[in-house]
This record gives sequence, structure tokens and C-alpha cells, in this order.
Amino acid sequence: MHENKFFPEVKKNFGFGCMRLPMIGEAVDLAQFSKMIEDYFAAGFNYFDTAHGYIGGQSETAIRACLTSKYPRDRYILTDKLTEPYFKSEADIRPFFESQLAACGVDYFDFYLMHAQDANNYKKFQRCKAYETAFALKAEGKIRHVGLSFHDKAAVLDQILTDYPQIEVVQIQFNYVDYEDASVESRKVYEVCVKHNKPVIVMEPVKGGSLVNLPEDAKRVFDGMNDGSMSYASYAIRFAASFENMFMVLSGMSNREQMRDNISFMADFRSMSDAEFDAVARVCAIFNGQNLIPCTACRYCTDGCPKSILIPDLFACLNKKKQFKNWNQDYYYNQILTKGHGKASDCIKCGKCEKSCPQHLPIRQLLVDVAAEFEK
Repeated sequence: MHENKFFPEVKKNFGFGCMRLPMIGEAVDLAQFSKMIEDYFAAGFNYFDTAHGYIGGQSETAIRACLTSKYPRDRYILTDKLTEPYFKSEADIRPFFESQLAACGVDYFDFYLMHAQDANNYKKFQRCKAYETAFALKAEGKIRHVGLSFHDKAAVLDQILTDYPQIEVVQIQFNYVDYEDASVESRKVYEVCVKHNKPVIVMEPVKGGSLVNLPEDAKRVFDGMNDGSMSYASYAIRFAASFENMFMVLSGMSNREQMRDNISFMADFRSMSDAEFDAVARVCAIFNGQNLIPCTACRYCTDGCPKSILIPDLFACLNKKKQFKNWNQDYYYNQILTKGHGKASDCIKCGKCEKSCPQHLPIRQLLVDVAAEFEK
């Protein structure tokens, strides 16, 4: 990938995803976030990605506090999104959009994406003329580029890009574990983008941290590469960035150490070698043999849960039990995760979680599996 290949105003191919920021308790650690922005700019990058619902609404306002109020507008590229729960009709979209501009402290967005598109919510976006509204806002100068972020099968994306050829960029989930996964279809979705000649933004390249917290067998594979000098995150991010149509790879960094590590291998990006691709294939085989729940901990599922079940945390707990087979996870489940929150067995099977899950996981059945393991 070359600098400025797709959009000349964007520097390099590594983006600051602002869904997982440094925190102090329930609040964004603005001081550390500011330092991370300084590190990011110093390495020559300028692309920031947010959405209204990230961190309970704090992501946009943290960006205003630490980025847009401190740096000239031409210093950074800012992407925001139109998210389905925040509008009910066409008339709601413009006021919501204006509120996002105000929350972020800007007069326009460089990129504005129709958020988390799938076969179901796409119908609402069509009915409410969301795409048409975004194109009109672009004509007015309030948006520079219109795109979409996507969580469904390849055929659905093909239909959207056929319906709206004006779309300029597509954000997809893409990582080495999901590349051939039948439920996510990363490869097939990427190929649809190539077919329609759309540059691609990658989200979840490290799969919510899952590709950093590797099984021991997988760690040994990567430890044997490059004299063990590369981090596990580096293989995940560079894998995604090594595909020709990848315009941008996002990383949601929660502390300054993660930022420095990512910068160390993306500031002067080099595509992965054949030997590194082979190592990734071996790691994929190890993951596939563990039968883990492929949850990325985006937490969309927890917002409307009537029983306040910490679904991603319970899934992570079960995954760790499968990986490490020790009693610690039983204690964590019973004494921490379900204190003041619902147990897996409290699920009433309403299905709200499954409708909001970008991974299309069978959450209700998986909670049955969690209960069977921890509530014996």
C-alpha cells in the first residue's frame, strides 16, 4: 500500500479507532488520550474514527477536548457515522448529524459512514433516505466523502453497492481469523469491494484483542519469526494492511504502550512476507481447533439486555476456561461478572442481543453453553 493512493489528504494507512480509548473508571482518560494523539501525529498519521455511541457518547466529546479544539482543521481527518438507533425518520437525520458536528467540534466530517449496515437495518436506511441525505450533505460541503461500515454477508454488500454506486469507501471487519470464516466472510466481502472498485477501511484487525491474547501454541509460532521481535498485534494489523485495496487499517488503542507498539511497525509499513503469511495460516489452524466464541467485545449486545447480562464478558470467561482450563474463571464468573448483573441462565431469549450483534452470533444458545459450564 502506498501513501495517498486513494485519498491524497490522508497520510499513510493506519487509523486511530476511538471506540476503545484509555479510561479512568468510567471516564475517558483525557490526559493519556492527548499524549497518544501527540505520538500519533509525530509518527506522520492523521486519521481518526468515531461514532456517537462509542464509550456511551464520550468518544466524540473526547475528540473535541483532545483533538479538534487543539489542532488546526487541516491537521487531521475525522470520520463519524450515522447509527441506526439515533433516527426514526428522514427528518431526524439532519438534526442528529448537526449534533455530531457540535459534539466533535467541527464544521464538516472528512468521511461519514452509514453505520453497521446489514440486511435488516439497510431497509430502514433506504426508507429514511439516509444515503440520499448524506449525499446532499456532501453537496453542501458538510461531508467530504460518503461511505458505509458493514457487518453482513458478501451478497448484501454487493446489493448495497449496486443500489448506491456513489459510495466512495467501505469499512469492513477483516482479520486473519475471520478471513475464511463462514459467518463473517471477510475474504468474500473484501472481494465485493474490489469488484465495485471501492477502497477498504479495516475494523477489528486484532479482533477485539483476541489476536493479541493468543493460545500458547500460537504464541510459539510467532515467537519463532523475526527473532521474536515483532508483537502479536503487528502480525494481525500488517496482515490486513497487506491487501492491495486496503485504504486504512484502524486500531482501537487503550493506552500509550499500544499506540507506540502499533507505530513501531506501521510508521514505515512493509507488507508481510510469504513466511509471515505461512505463520499466520498456522496460527489460524490453532484457533480453529479451539472452538472459541468469536466475540469482539464491541458491547452492542449489552445496551438493551433486560437482564443486564454482561454478554461479552461471559463469553470471554468461557473462552479463557477452554484455553487455560483452570478454576480462576469459575471464580471470576460467580464472584465478579454476575454480581449485580444477570447470570447466563437469566436470559429470557428475547433476541435483542442477536439483532445488534455485528458477528451474527447465536447469543441465546451460547449463553446456554456458558450456564452449562459455570452454573453446574
